[in-house]
Amino acid sequence: MSTEPFVTLAIAIGVGMLVGLQRERSSAGSHIGGIRTFPLVTALGALCAMVSGDVGPWLVAVGFLGVVATAVLGNVVSITRGDPEPGMTTEVAMLLMFVVGVVLAMDMREVAVAVGVGTAILLQLKETLHGLVRKIGDQDIRAVLQFALITFIVLPVLPNQTYGPFEVWNPYRIWLMVVLVVGLSLFGYVALRLFGGRQGAAVAGVLGGLISSTATTVSAARRIKQAPEGMGLMRSTVAVLMLATAVMYVRVGVLIAIVAPNQVRVMALPLGAVGAVVIVLALMSLTRVRNGSEHAAEHQNPAELKGAFVFGALYAVILLVVAASKHWFGDAGLFAAAGISGLTDMDAITLSSARLAERGMLDGAVAGRALLLASLSNLVFKTGLAWGLGGRRLALELAVWFAVIGGVTVAVWVFAT
Repeated sequence: MSTEPFVTLAIAIGVGMLVGLQRERSSAGSHIGGIRTFPLVTALGALCAMVSGDVGPWLVAVGFLGVVATAVLGNVVSITRGDPEPGMTTEVAMLLMFVVGVVLAMDMREVAVAVGVGTAILLQLKETLHGLVRKIGDQDIRAVLQFALITFIVLPVLPNQTYGPFEVWNPYRIWLMVVLVVGLSLFGYVALRLFGGRQGAAVAGVLGGLISSTATTVSAARRIKQAPEGMGLMRSTVAVLMLATAVMYVRVGVLIAIVAPNQVRVMALPLGAVGAVVIVLALMSLTRVRNGSEHAAEHQNPAELKGAFVFGALYAVILLVVAASKHWFGDAGLFAAAGISGLTDMDAITLSSARLAERGMLDGAVAGRALLLASLSNLVFKTGLAWGLGGRRLALELAVWFAVIGGVTVAVWVFAT
């Protein structure tokens, strides 16, 4: 006799026990099902699916209806015991675990186990998720829905073919880059909302860099301008901005790896060398912070539809400018375009250079040096922002750190050339 059915049942019982353990140990507890009921429900689903080939598929339907009836009866009993909010989470989880058992018996173990473990994790994150919902507002929810709109509705209908001069405009791929950048920024934004407004400098800097290091500079400079004078706040602000800048280099490397996987070593190696130094400097700046808390920078939600269209247009323009500059003026034209576009944002020039390098329209080493130049102009621009919005003192504090980064960048440029 084959041992396969026993293996399937063992997996069903194990996954069911995992979810049942969570239900039984949850803060509210459960009168409907716990560590014994859930593995029984999952095993029931698996057994019904196993024998359905002999007795007919109706047995799975009967088993499912039986679980539904049990859940309803359990709710009735719970209400008679005086439970004011019986809820539906445990009941829905029971129905889902029955289906997990059925899927297991249909030889889709990876899917079944993933759903079962994901269910346990989702149930355990109840307080965290409810806390996140309480912290976000209607505008944030609308922006998340807008991100779903640009990802799952707008993106699939765009044509996946090239248009325009130099054949660099592909609507589908341009919008895919919008989804990539907005999604990465949205992740940082949600994490920032989840952690709260007052966090350590490390958290504020890392999450600020995930959203936008330039926007973090603007927010931090404005805040220190309005705050009372104090070396503690100044050092904390500098540490936040240094960490946000370090994350910018990591973010650029991630974008290159996604868009141009064949050019990672050539393009990302010079920036990676600079980024490693920036990370060390950022950690050094963090050690100077005595006060362990820092107000996280205020950011607008990056998933706003208007911002997505603006970035898409900016990316399309820079994509054309980079291709045209390289075609008409050679490397000098490319470096000029990189220096200008890198002033306010590194994402667009990174994506455009990586995309052209991956297509063979741009030498990877030249693209890497262009990004080095863009990062230099970005540092200069952020120093100017710090001076204009935060005052001379903040700009000078930041300039000392940025000067070291600039020196390393120039050295890497010379070595890479």
